[in-house]
Amino acid sequence: MNLVLDLSPIQEFFNLPPDLMLKSFLFNFGWIIFGIFFLLGVREIWLSYIRGKYFSGVKFIFLAIDIPRGNVQSPRAVENMFSYLAGAHSTQNFFDKWFSGEFQLSMSLEIVSSEGYTQFLIRTPIQFRNLVESAVYSQYPDAEIIEVDDYCEDFPRKFPDEEYDIWGTEFIQAAHPMYPIKTYKEFEHQLGPSEMVFKDPMSELMELCSSLRKGEHLWYQIILIPTGFDWVNNGDEEIGRILGKQPNVSFFNKIIDALVEFISDLSEAVFSLWGDVQVKEKEFKKLSMMELTPKQKKKIESIEEKSSKIAFLCKVRVVYMAKREVMNKAKVANGFVGYMKQFSALDLNNLKPDMKITATKANYFNKGKKLINKQNKLINNYIDRSDWAGRTPFLLNIEELATLWHFPVEANSNAPLVQKISAKKYKPPANLATDDASTGAKTLRDDLLSFDDISNKETKKEENDEAVKGSKNIPSNLPFG
Repeated sequence: MNLVLDLSPIQEFFNLPPDLMLKSFLFNFGWIIFGIFFLLGVREIWLSYIRGKYFSGVKFIFLAIDIPRGNVQSPRAVENMFSYLAGAHSTQNFFDKWFSGEFQLSMSLEIVSSEGYTQFLIRTPIQFRNLVESAVYSQYPDAEIIEVDDYCEDFPRKFPDEEYDIWGTEFIQAAHPMYPIKTYKEFEHQLGPSEMVFKDPMSELMELCSSLRKGEHLWYQIILIPTGFDWVNNGDEEIGRILGKQPNVSFFNKIIDALVEFISDLSEAVFSLWGDVQVKEKEFKKLSMMELTPKQKKKIESIEEKSSKIAFLCKVRVVYMAKREVMNKAKVANGFVGYMKQFSALDLNNLKPDMKITATKANYFNKGKKLINKQNKLINNYIDRSDWAGRTPFLLNIEELATLWHFPVEANSNAPLVQKISAKKYKPPANLATDDASTGAKTLRDDLLSFDDISNKETKKEENDEAVKGSKNIPSNLPFG
């Protein structure tokens, strides 16, 4: 039995004029494409609805953190804080995601300076309050944490505004997210065999904040989205790319590649009628470590070091709002961008202002309307602490985060208007009595107070006697004013 393959319908299809060929394709197969897009749209609408319903029941609070004066702890303490905050990560099953609308909640690290007065805050869902307080107290036992109101409530959300003007932007990574930025470890300088000096990069920001005048406000925000450990595979893939390994392809991508290959083979068969066609396949040559350049070796080492620590998905925003008569965009914008440039590792990664989408700057046509639209989007995304609006979140590990947001080391930072606790607080001894004994005798506390009073009286008496004796020896001709 001979099997005969009839290719005449395919030949008739390719013999049609281009416009009739397109109409025939859409008539026979186009509904499949439109159906897929329709289902995807319904899926996103439902997910947005159910997530909004879940999010409406979440309450957020603002915690102001004041640390004691004379802080000498390096950003490593804040790095330990962030490793503890990673406990906020949760996973959702199919029913949690599609029927309850649950998703990973985010937190916000903020530094706000109003007219030169600077405060560190953390905005968190109320169910994570104990987690945040434990993380702070574990590294700063003498810190004070106070719940406060949202400082953005008294400022406009819609521009242009008669009283205020605004500048701001989001910051994005310049290279692949697996490449790290310059971290606080590179700001440590060895002066001797046993002496280390830390030049706190936060001091530049504190100086800028302290220079703000009345009517000026600078807000700095880092959105934290706890995540799992799947991102580590991205580092392995990037290392493989440097070494020249063939990348791993997912099942979905394999289907797409097979479809593209089929179209390519079909095109090759058609164009072969006009001559020979040579198809060159991309070759992957695997390199050994000996063949790598010093820059490639540094990239691999940096990726492996970044992958060794816990990470968060992050968004970085800054907003400068001031009354129109005192606004100084050049000072604040250039100063803050200069602060962020400290963390640039040009052979690895750096954070740069997103001038294309979120920065409050417009060029060329219809500049005024574009600028207003960007200003409104930025301020509303900031006030809402949105973890999805704006640019896509990128990956920062806890060492990078502690570099960008940490309490200033007071010995290296001249920031007199940063809120701090005036002195350390000590708890009374555990054996110190605080109420009267049942026998009617004096308590230990009363005895101690009485002893202090007697000692003070005796000391004052001795000082007075010495002063009287000394006055006898004062020369009579000494002039007094």
